[in-house]
Amino acid sequence: MTVRQDQLKNGFRIVSEHMPGLQSAAIGIWVTAGGRHERIEQNGIAHFLEHMAFKGTERRSALQIAEAIEDVGGYINAYTSREVTAYYARVLKDDVALAMDVIGDIVLNPIFDPREIEVERGVILQEIGQAYDTPDDVIFDWLQEQSYHDQPLGRTILGPTERVSAFSREDLSGFVAEHYGPEQMILSAAGAVDHDALMKTAEALFGHLQPRKGLIPETARFTGGEARQEKELEQAHFALALESPGYRDDAIYTAQIYSTALGGGMSSRLFQEVRETRGLCYTIFAQTGAYADTGTTTIYAGTSADQVAELATITIDEMKRAAEDMSAEEVARARAQMKAGMLMGLESPSNRAERLARLVQIWGNVPSLEDTVAKIDAVSTEDVRVFAEQMAVQAPAALALYGPVSGAPTLSELQERRAA
Repeated sequence: MTVRQDQLKNGFRIVSEHMPGLQSAAIGIWVTAGGRHERIEQNGIAHFLEHMAFKGTERRSALQIAEAIEDVGGYINAYTSREVTAYYARVLKDDVALAMDVIGDIVLNPIFDPREIEVERGVILQEIGQAYDTPDDVIFDWLQEQSYHDQPLGRTILGPTERVSAFSREDLSGFVAEHYGPEQMILSAAGAVDHDALMKTAEALFGHLQPRKGLIPETARFTGGEARQEKELEQAHFALALESPGYRDDAIYTAQIYSTALGGGMSSRLFQEVRETRGLCYTIFAQTGAYADTGTTTIYAGTSADQVAELATITIDEMKRAAEDMSAEEVARARAQMKAGMLMGLESPSNRAERLARLVQIWGNVPSLEDTVAKIDAVSTEDVRVFAEQMAVQAPAALALYGPVSGAPTLSELQERRAA
């Protein structure tokens, strides 16, 4: 499998990887325009725009967009994150050009019909309402807000109802004008694809776009803080975030190995101690996520009202213990899990296309899998212990609690336990 990368004269980037033996391909456009690129009065508009892309173009109605792909047995979808908005499809190899044409159409030519804006506004408001009714969704929004308080990175991707209720056709068009230039777009494809054919089609669809520099997002600052809401629920939801490296920092590999060993699977420390030994919860996990300039290691669990205090203090104790006695066997197991998860995921052309796009966005090129595996293998037990000490004692923290949480410790109390 060979990665090829090119760029049009206007800055539009193309990256692809041919995967022999496949009869299908994944293809999409990744735009560097997510939640953190919004001004406060725009919060939620990147996601609104993603929805509106499927509601009609100058050439196709909403139904025709869906039919164009589903008539050939494919599927088309999109998502908005805090750093990108992606529009992608999965089709058979003979339909790659069709998929590119449809995706190019919805990205470049949305008509923003006022009637469709109102219909989709209602859909998004329902989506926001559903998120509020899902405790393990809303708690992560609160945790993000406390981690990056009063910053674009800390705001919800869906946006607040009052903003979404007020967005106009001009607001949507304005966001496109600000952020949807050729230099902000990456065409990524994997599977049964021909790079030269992709280049030719990309030139026809996107070569006419005029370069325009995107707005540079505000540098993130991990602030920390606490959000707590008492509510009559079956479970008390506990989420703790600690500042970690961004994805351009090689320490991200240490952070990911640490969180895997701490709470990334059934053999992890938190799962074994909190669930298997003490029976305090059904779900508990730790994970590390990263952005361009910052990252977070997050621990989440759901438990009963009378056990949330014990769960919180044991979590801190396990973090401190990991700094003292994290074993070479645990680190080796976490490394193996991390490599296997990455390599297994890349058997999917959809996952591979997304990886290519993200790496081009981050680095401007695609590091080899061998280089990535080597960086994972280079993380030592001592590296993980040193990082665990930072997480247990020094790293700035944020806390979110939701449900019957009156008995849960405060962030200040957890900080005192970390320092003890």
